[in-house]
Amino acid sequence: MKYKLLVLDLDGTLTNSKKEITAHTLDTLTRAQEQGLKIVLASGRPTYGVAPLANKLQLDKYEGYILSYNGGEIIDWKTKEMMYKNLLDPTVLPYLYKCAKDNDFAIVTYENEFVLTEKPNDEYVLKEALLNVMTIKKVDNFLDAVKHPVAKCLIVGEPERLAVLEKEMQETLKDKMGVFRSEPYFLELVPKGIDKARSLEVLLKEIGMTKEEMMAVGDGFNDLSMIRYAGMGVAMANAQTVVRDSADFITLSNDEDGVAHVVEKFILQ
Repeated sequence: MKYKLLVLDLDGTLTNSKKEITAHTLDTLTRAQEQGLKIVLASGRPTYGVAPLANKLQLDKYEGYILSYNGGEIIDWKTKEMMYKNLLDPTVLPYLYKCAKDNDFAIVTYENEFVLTEKPNDEYVLKEALLNVMTIKKVDNFLDAVKHPVAKCLIVGEPERLAVLEKEMQETLKDKMGVFRSEPYFLELVPKGIDKARSLEVLLKEIGMTKEEMMAVGDGFNDLSMIRYAGMGVAMANAQTVVRDSADFITLSNDEDGVAHVVEKFILQ
């Protein structure tokens, strides 16, 4: 088996438009794992939001891994050991909060199964909670509520206005942390240097594999680094243009079992 590690983005890649893993993709990935393939689920989602898909793929049984928060945490899903963790500097939280407040956007972070926010009825907050199968917990004051270490915050809102804020925050925070959009309406706020490829480099060293033995599949801008880094970088047909242009191979879309297609073509014996 040339590729021993398969790294999968979730939304727009592993899951279809209904946010589900199809029966065909599940069967294909199960067969590949039975042949010895290890799977990493790499997502901007919090760990709690990745867990249901990890369990569906039986990553605990087949010794797979979760890379959550865009690489902010790596967890061995068999042992549940935290292999790597990178947290936000708490001193930046007041500035993040002010940016959201001044623009009348909602800001959220996470604690266990909860999405914490002052705006529980915001349409984009509801989207984030639904996506991650998490419960929204209303807080009276965001800064007072966030006394625990956090791996990321998210500012959500109308895409055109959010794009303006993204540029402003990138300029202000460029030496301190990462600011980028994972969806037009989701602005990710993560520790400096958080990046799927950098975290995968840590994982590869831990498990004694090389990047040449790794295939990475994704569709979004935050998948670019791992697609360029992997021995084989694969873009979904539904991927953003820059992602498709950077890939070694373009598979079918997420509504056409694109992950199953590439696994059948290059991995299954």
